[in-house]
Amino acid sequence: MLNNFPLHLHPMSQFSAAITACNTESKFAEAYSKGVSKASYWEYMFEDSMNLIAKLPPIAATIYRNLYRDGSSIGAIDKEKDWSANFTSMLGYDNPTLTELMRLYLTIHSDHEGGNVSAHTVHLIGSALSDPYLAFAGGMNGLAGPLHGLANQEVLVWLTKLQKDLGPDASEELVKEFVWKTLKSGQVVPGYGHAVLRRTDPRYIVQRDFALKHLPEDPLFKLVSQLYKIVPQILLELGKVKNPWPNVDAHSGVLLQYFGMTEMQFYTVLFGVSRALGTTASMVWDRALGLPIERPKSMTTEGLMKLVGAV
Repeated sequence: MLNNFPLHLHPMSQFSAAITACNTESKFAEAYSKGVSKASYWEYMFEDSMNLIAKLPPIAATIYRNLYRDGSSIGAIDKEKDWSANFTSMLGYDNPTLTELMRLYLTIHSDHEGGNVSAHTVHLIGSALSDPYLAFAGGMNGLAGPLHGLANQEVLVWLTKLQKDLGPDASEELVKEFVWKTLKSGQVVPGYGHAVLRRTDPRYIVQRDFALKHLPEDPLFKLVSQLYKIVPQILLELGKVKNPWPNVDAHSGVLLQYFGMTEMQFYTVLFGVSRALGTTASMVWDRALGLPIERPKSMTTEGLMKLVGAV
C-alpha cells in the first residue's frame, strides 16, 4: 500500500493510513469479537500495543525512503540492535551519534501528559474499545495539525529567516530587534511558551546538553543559544506570556538538520513514532482499570444563552 501511494501525499497521511490498515492484525479486536472477558481486555491491548510499536519504525522508514531516497529498501531488522538503532538504520543513516540522538528524541517526545491533542485523542478513541491501531491512527491525525506537531518545523523556518536576514554572526541588538519585529507584527516566537509548563522545558535542556557535547560550533545551535538568553527577557517585558521559556520544539529541528535529516515534512512522523510509547501504555492502563467511554458534557441552547447572559 505504501509503495503505491502518490509521492505528493503528505508523510503523515501515509503514516496514519498504514497504521489503520494494520488493524486487520489486531489481537484485541479478534478477542473482543469472540466475547473475551472484560477483565482480560488489557492483555490483548498490551499485545497489540507491543506489535504496533514494533511496526512503526519500518512503516515510517518506508515512507521516508519512498519520498526522499528513491524507494530504496529499508533492509532487514537486526535483532542485535535496539529499537532506535534499527529505526535509524532503516532510515538510511549509520552515524552512531545520530543513533544516540534518535534514542534521546524518541524518549523525550513519547508523551508528557494526557491533555495534548494526540494523547487525548488516542484515549478518547480507545474508550470506545477501538483497538490500538485505530486509536493511535486517530491520534496521529491530531498530531498532523499545525498547532500540534508542526512546531519544530515552524521554529526552523523562523530561525532560517532570521539567519538569512541578519547573517550568521548577528549581534545581540540585531537579534533583539528581529524578535520585537516578530512580536509587533502579531506573530509569536516559535518554540517559546508551553500550555502547562511554567519553566524551561526539561526536554529542551537535555537537547541543549546533547548539542553542547556534539555540535557546539554549529551556526544554528549558536543562534538557538543566543535566543535562549534574549527571548525570555523580551517576553517577560511584554508581560502577556505565562511561560516565556523555551520548549522542546525550540531545539529538535536544529539537531536533526545538523545530521543531514533536512526533510522537515517528515519530522512529525518521527514525533508520531515516539508518541506510541506513551499513548499505548496509557491505553493498556485504561482497559486494565475498566475506564468508561469518554463523553463530553452537552449543553442546551437555553443553557448557552444563560452562560453568555442573554436571558
